[in-house]
Amino acid sequence: MAERLVAALCGAVAVAVSALFAWVLADLLHQGLPELSLGFLLEAPRDAGRAGGIAPVIVATLLILLVCLAASLPIGLGTAVLLAEVSRGRNRFARAVRASLDVLAGVPSIVFGLFGNAMFSLWLGLGFSILSGGLTLACMVLPVLIRSCEQGLRAVPHDYRQAAAALGLSWGSTLRLVILPSAAQGLAVGLVLGLGRALAETAALLFTSGYVDRMPSSLLDSGRALSVHIYDLAMNVPGGEARACATAVVLVALLLLCNGLTMLLATRWQGSTAGR
Repeated sequence: MAERLVAALCGAVAVAVSALFAWVLADLLHQGLPELSLGFLLEAPRDAGRAGGIAPVIVATLLILLVCLAASLPIGLGTAVLLAEVSRGRNRFARAVRASLDVLAGVPSIVFGLFGNAMFSLWLGLGFSILSGGLTLACMVLPVLIRSCEQGLRAVPHDYRQAAAALGLSWGSTLRLVILPSAAQGLAVGLVLGLGRALAETAALLFTSGYVDRMPSSLLDSGRALSVHIYDLAMNVPGGEARACATAVVLVALLLLCNGLTMLLATRWQGSTAGR
């Protein structure tokens, strides 16, 4: 009876979470679907966003996301390998790094925005630019990315490492051919969580990437992200609520596409390595 009760509670929680997501998505589709069209995706905003489309906003969002991933993935994966494989003995350095990551994960995004403005926009002279926004988001997603990747690496059975050592594989070959492919699903989860936080961020980008809604010509141009565009339409533009919902639908679709692509690539990587 106890096991059945726990299983029923877990199932009820899963259904409630799915129902909440379906409710939010249905509300966005109900309000934003009439505004969606090919022109909405391919044209530039006009009349403060009440007319036109969101093409420059989508491009700026993708560029900010690429900068964020290019900066955070090497550092995040390298730190996760250090914590999970090199510092398995829980020494003082590893404990200090984990404590710092846990504190950074709880820092409000507005604080990261102020830091990014002072560090990248002012001190490094990048100004309000896509590069400043992407680097600020990289600092934000690193704690979640590192801790998730570390847990994924730790979930790989130790027998895999012993078997690789018995076959004469070096540590680097074991890491590349055995550990990382086996932890692909856990690494994908960390990447998905990082992507979700980066795509949904607004406060930090207000201080770093800026408000400009024109098509960016380089990473040093200012660019408006989708989340910032939604905030501006909903809060500052009278009559922009329907356009805000339509932009939110595009943002959710982009997030689902990135999540599905990440999980697919991780599964294929894991399968191709296992078939060697």
